[in-house]
Amino acid sequence: MLRLEDLTLFVRAAALNSFSDTAREAGLQPAQVSTAIKRLEQSLNIRLFARSTRSLRLTPEGEAWLPFAVQVLQTLEAGYEQIQPPSDEVRGILQIAVPSDLGRNMLLAVFQAFRRSHPALSLKILFSDQITDVFKDPVDVAFRYGNNDDASFISLPVAPENRRVVVASPDYIERHGEPKTISDLAQHNALTYVLRGRVYDNWTFTRHGNKHHVAVKGTMMSDDAEVIHRLALHGEGITYKSWLDVAEDVRAGRLKLLLPQYEGDSIPLNLICPHRKQLSATVRLLHEAVKARCEIEMRTLPAVKD
Repeated sequence: MLRLEDLTLFVRAAALNSFSDTAREAGLQPAQVSTAIKRLEQSLNIRLFARSTRSLRLTPEGEAWLPFAVQVLQTLEAGYEQIQPPSDEVRGILQIAVPSDLGRNMLLAVFQAFRRSHPALSLKILFSDQITDVFKDPVDVAFRYGNNDDASFISLPVAPENRRVVVASPDYIERHGEPKTISDLAQHNALTYVLRGRVYDNWTFTRHGNKHHVAVKGTMMSDDAEVIHRLALHGEGITYKSWLDVAEDVRAGRLKLLLPQYEGDSIPLNLICPHRKQLSATVRLLHEAVKARCEIEMRTLPAVKD
């Protein structure tokens, strides 16, 4: 018969790719985790992990079985929640990871108002454009751009219709002219984003159902999205940003929306947490507060022109 604790350790080991990290998280010894996995493998009569002295990875059988294991644990957690008395108390410490530009320029005010509304709550906020691992890093929830393709954690949509737009300052446009087609972008100074050593210098657009790609180049790049935003405001070049990051500046005239006839890449914003049991009243209320703020900005996103 399968043991629930063995199932839990398997799912965590698959997420962390490490028996040692799984043991540390669970307050166990690595040998105890290894024993639990072996016991599970014997019960299932399959090999779940391919092990070596330097790496740990799921076998094809382990990958196939993982979604079912996750579903079992989520179902049990959901059942547990159903029999618990409701609690609306918002207190304690909530650790949040949020993208640099979005966090500092839009969501910080939301976080401040949320904390003032709940005096017993403390917030610890991590501003970073690196992809936060909600399993490994010391955070409870993370606001993350992009589609959620990982079934091992919980994702709540915040701004599913958000997309990228091309913007530049009026000063830059006055000095260098305004691009009329995406091919014109290759002649402009592009402010590009860097993540994990990769320069995002290939911008993708959609027009009339067709995909278009343009390779851009420029003299300034950064791994901090807020830096790219500031450089654009200072007239250093053209950039390709999330609408949520630049909406306020576009409305105020500090940045101008360019190439409105092209639809930029979809970049939905989601709230991520590692376990369903962490969807506390605090997290749900924060999700609603941030979602409401983002909905205001999304209503100002101009429709793509024909």
